[in-house]
Amino acid sequence: MSNSVKQKKFWLYVFFFTIGPGLVVMLADTDAGSLITAAQSGSVWGYRMLLLQLILIPILFIAQELTVRLGIVTQQGHGELIKSHFGKYWAWLSVSTLMVSCIGAIITEFSGVAGVGHLLGVPTSISMILVIAFMLVITWTGSYQSTERCAIFIGLFEFAFIVVAVLAHPHYQEAWQQMWQIPLNNQAYFYLAAANVGAVVMPWMVFYQQSAVVDKKLGLIHLKSARFDTAIGAIITQVIMVSMMVITAATIGKKNPGAALDTVEQISQALIPFLGKSAGEILFALGMLGASLIAAIVVSLTAAWGLGEVMGYKRSLEHHPKDAPWFYGVYTLVLILGGILVTSKINLVSLSVAVEVMNAILLPIVLGFLYLLAIKALPEAYRLKGKYAVIVGLILGITALFGLVAGLSSFF
Repeated sequence: MSNSVKQKKFWLYVFFFTIGPGLVVMLADTDAGSLITAAQSGSVWGYRMLLLQLILIPILFIAQELTVRLGIVTQQGHGELIKSHFGKYWAWLSVSTLMVSCIGAIITEFSGVAGVGHLLGVPTSISMILVIAFMLVITWTGSYQSTERCAIFIGLFEFAFIVVAVLAHPHYQEAWQQMWQIPLNNQAYFYLAAANVGAVVMPWMVFYQQSAVVDKKLGLIHLKSARFDTAIGAIITQVIMVSMMVITAATIGKKNPGAALDTVEQISQALIPFLGKSAGEILFALGMLGASLIAAIVVSLTAAWGLGEVMGYKRSLEHHPKDAPWFYGVYTLVLILGGILVTSKINLVSLSVAVEVMNAILLPIVLGFLYLLAIKALPEAYRLKGKYAVIVGLILGITALFGLVAGLSSFF
């Protein structure tokens, strides 16, 4: 076998070994809350937020590429880096925002699972017991690699939304025209726009992917492939968000734009008259279940990783639960807490959109630390610098400012 063939095989192995963290975090990005937000956007505003979704692709990649770079080059998680470069106070502030985001997110994900359960006639309490048991088995008995494979398999069910979007028979010329008609002076549009920004760039995504590349033991040789993994994931997640917008814009937005779409059941029932029971309920349920489960896995692991980076306890899926009790304990506690809150029948209406807006308000803290670390924590060869640093700073700054202003204006 020639050296060139051996080299190609080697790089092919490196590529396939690397793929995973970016794909997982991006599939988790289109979680139950994000999809409900996208459904409301399509129903109320038709195709007028499609351009925003496309603009968010490079923004999402830029933010997550920095996390990949920081994780692979420093071999430290996000909270750990903040602690070592800015001190314990700022690390705790950052992780506190993370925990708030994770708790809000896990309630949203489990609400999505409960909604799918209702479509199938399963009580909320049974759904919660089943999903928590399932997620504990995945992590407590496996390794990082096995958990990642399970998460990707679950997340692939989200592709059902692309099939449903095609079955909705959208009018493509109308979509092209409407995507340029942006009513920026409308506060209701501004609120949902902020929610969509918060639905795409979330605090827990930064923490998860940086911790994941470290836990997977990716090195400098994997950096290029990890960036590609992130880019593909960024495109896929936005294609899924666009699909959900198209589904509701082409159906509910045409006939009943004021329909309540705060839960999985409401969206599914509203789609059935247009798409039939198979596409409106079965395919929709599969997609939502996949989105909710993969996000629940990512969010709960992020909470356990992030808290461990500040507190200093062992935090790896490669460790046996006996060797890392705090890590597995925090992971389990987040799941149980989310299950209890969802089964307690608290008012979950509009919670999904509110959580996404909250994420947007937290963006200045998250993206601010990310940018500063990319300038300060990396060695010269990998440091963010020059014109690209200015461009990245402007993009992240505008994104964070938009999220903050839009989010605060929505509450006040």
